[in-house]
Amino acid sequence: MDEDLRTRIEREAETAALFNALKHDSDAQVDAIMGPMMGEHPDFRPHGDRIPEVIEPLIAEVNALSTAEKRDRLESLAPERLEELDAESETDDRALPDLPNVEAYDSVRMRLAPNPNGPWHLGSARMPAVIGTYKERYDGWMLCRFDDTDPETKRPDLDAYGEILDAIEYLGFEPDEVVKASDRVETYHEYARDLIDAGGAYTCSCPADAFSELKNAGEPCPHRDKDAETTRSEFESMVDGEYGSGEMVLRVRTDIEHKNPALRDWVAFRMVDTPHPRPEAAEHRCWPMLDFQSGIDDHAFDITHIVRGIDLQDSAKRQAFVYDYFGWEYPEVVHWGHVQIDDYEVEMSTSTIKELIASGKLDGWDDPRAPTLASLRRRGIRGEAIVNAMAKLGTSTSNVDLAMSSVYAENRALVGDADRRFFVRDGVEKPVSGGPEAGTPPLHPDHDERGTRRIPLDGSVLVEPGDVPPVGERVWLKGFGPVRHAGDGFEFTDDPIDVVRNGSVDVVHWVPKADSVPLRLRRMDGVETGRAEPGINSYALDEIVQFERIGFARIDSHDDDGESVAYFTHR
Repeated sequence: MDEDLRTRIEREAETAALFNALKHDSDAQVDAIMGPMMGEHPDFRPHGDRIPEVIEPLIAEVNALSTAEKRDRLESLAPERLEELDAESETDDRALPDLPNVEAYDSVRMRLAPNPNGPWHLGSARMPAVIGTYKERYDGWMLCRFDDTDPETKRPDLDAYGEILDAIEYLGFEPDEVVKASDRVETYHEYARDLIDAGGAYTCSCPADAFSELKNAGEPCPHRDKDAETTRSEFESMVDGEYGSGEMVLRVRTDIEHKNPALRDWVAFRMVDTPHPRPEAAEHRCWPMLDFQSGIDDHAFDITHIVRGIDLQDSAKRQAFVYDYFGWEYPEVVHWGHVQIDDYEVEMSTSTIKELIASGKLDGWDDPRAPTLASLRRRGIRGEAIVNAMAKLGTSTSNVDLAMSSVYAENRALVGDADRRFFVRDGVEKPVSGGPEAGTPPLHPDHDERGTRRIPLDGSVLVEPGDVPPVGERVWLKGFGPVRHAGDGFEFTDDPIDVVRNGSVDVVHWVPKADSVPLRLRRMDGVETGRAEPGINSYALDEIVQFERIGFARIDSHDDDGESVAYFTHR
């Protein structure tokens, strides 16, 4: 690494560290700086293994500054970055706008309405992240209502109910009440009877295609003028299961000439022959459509604010007809666009993920390649990091992009204090002569109070192939000291730390040959095998460690044969 390049790296790293520390009001971390810096400066990438040791002292100096000193230094280095930071701070904290008309209600009452047809993918997390955040902001109330009244097209998965509640807990929230819509079918039937009596619904036996033609032409079907008594009798026959699938529906009487055909006399109930998978609901055949069921429940549970996708704008308009018949006030509605997520080759779709698991192309919902909450959880991503990143997307009606790098940045702020450990891949064995009996690297460079970990040398070390210097050249085994490559091994040289500080010697990680632990690191794109320093197998499952120069990882298992498995989290 020549001097000009080193100077550029140091300047960019210091600027990034100042920006990062001020933005998050916490110490900057090497790994949080490395990723963006490498992305912006491709010519730095060939030196990626050496850069952490170059920039670590600079970042430590930045972290030692006061907030005022950091601002002054950033202004002198890159005033445009300070302006960017100030502009960002004005909007980030309130990227999630206030809910409308909050002052009109005694309390804010919101609902999650998951369809339990499978565990949640990452996009599913946006709803609980935002609604949970609003609940906390307004000291409100949150319902989790499982919209499971479609036993055929979106057939519920019996395991998904519990998995979704676990996911909500993982994200850091707890519903005030949990209900299953399939337990409330009789309630929906009662409201349907009331709607019929109010003149707001009629039974229709038109074939779907025939009604569609009439609807699109703005013409009523022959059943529209049916009297309430006849409609009530036929609806009771629906409830009793006397019709088969497609033979009879109950329609809400709206405006058959409405300018939006989707709002014309929409279906409130239909017949479904397929039994519900829940035994408690398996007897029902007359099921409400989601717009009717959801509209009724939002009123029954006093929901004040609804957050839903922009593609569901017609739902509010359909439900408004029912609310008008009953004289109810419709809740406040916030519509938002879809969220797109990068970094994954697998489509963010429950049905697609199910197919890939069934075909063996994914190992399960927690496969690191799957864009699911179960996968992120197994990788060691904290639920709070997902919530923070999702909340910062706001509630724009435009489609928004969630960069996984923003989730990782949020997660670094939560796990950055994890213990440091060595993990060597494809290790090259080198006997070591001279020097201390053990290496004593710190458990964390920013926390002296934690002390060091003792790594007995016992003869030979393993280092990664790219870290073996040419014969006659030196490297610094981190926590041990300087060694010269003598061809058949390393010789301790007793050079001062200045050789590292002036950049003439690279610092590398290592493990002892004798006592190191076999470890497999599962990544999104495969598995890396190698050996970790002694003590890695003493960590409890789910603990996070940071493998130096590699990244964070979650401890997944310790096998009886002595091998440990970890899941790569991020750099």
